[in-house]
Amino acid sequence: MTVKRRPTGTHHGDLRNALEEAALVLVAERGPHGFTLAEACRKAGVSVSAPYKHFADREALLASLAVKGYEEQRRRYRAALAAHTDPAEQLAAFAVAYVRFAVEERALFDITFMAGLDKSRHPELARAGGVLHDDLMPVTGRIAPGADQAFELLVQVAAAAHGLALFQRQDMLPGLWNTPSSVEEQAARAARALAGRHIR
Repeated sequence: MTVKRRPTGTHHGDLRNALEEAALVLVAERGPHGFTLAEACRKAGVSVSAPYKHFADREALLASLAVKGYEEQRRRYRAALAAHTDPAEQLAAFAVAYVRFAVEERALFDITFMAGLDKSRHPELARAGGVLHDDLMPVTGRIAPGADQAFELLVQVAAAAHGLALFQRQDMLPGLWNTPSSVEEQAARAARALAGRHIR
């Protein structure tokens, strides 16, 4: 998701988008908890009273961006799945797309997965996140012998990809193991290995 910087002090025809873009810049600089709604307004060049037409508070602004994060991630992994027909390779491609999203869309990844947003307050987040299940269960169902095992495989592959993404982001892997390309390869290998354990 490209962030388009606008000069401060200008009129915004799309206030909602301007505030979201400003929040993405602030998150990239300080993390999802490191700014206030007033700072997002100043970054966007609008009045501090302006956001309440669209967002009740900072969490509502972050929740809107988290939905976009889920949508961008889904766009990426659907393209990855479409590039293969073998289900194990589809899972490997999904894992690569997952960790690549964390590298290329750092702010969106942090908002989507590390902002601690309350899904009971923002049910749209639960719905957006649940799409992962809907898209991947048909893939894991071609590998695992039953619905429970298919869901278990989905969780294992997603958890491996998520963990590797966090390891890479936090520099927890040694040396060359911590490069984006190495982490992508590790994610793909983990997905294939997990698929191999569940093959009927």
